[in-house]
Amino acid sequence: MSETRLSFKEMCAKFDVTPRTLRYYEYIELLSPEREGRARYYTSRDIARMELIMRARRFEFSLEEARQWLLMYDEQGTEEQMRIFVEMAGRQLGALQEKKNQIQAAMDELEALRKQTAEMLDG
Repeated sequence: MSETRLSFKEMCAKFDVTPRTLRYYEYIELLSPEREGRARYYTSRDIARMELIMRARRFEFSLEEARQWLLMYDEQGTEEQMRIFVEMAGRQLGALQEKKNQIQAAMDELEALRKQTAEMLDG
């Protein structure tokens, strides 16, 4: 069975990222595609790494945190990576909750201001 390989263009389309983003991930060594001449091909390993990177972005982890997490897998394996993830996820959940609270406070204030302004218009 042949391994899945995606071209540069296919990788960009699959993950809805710009070519610049994909090249940057290579530059900071999050991905390491195979090269055939000028063409780049991403293996199932790169695809799995990209899925983790995209998940990390969605959860607002930094790229450095994602890089460290991927490096942990390479150097120490899945179990240690999962331990680190549990710790990182706990911290990130706290940060996201704080952000959620700040957004809710801003929304409440904006709604009150909107209501007050509408009442002034209705006079």
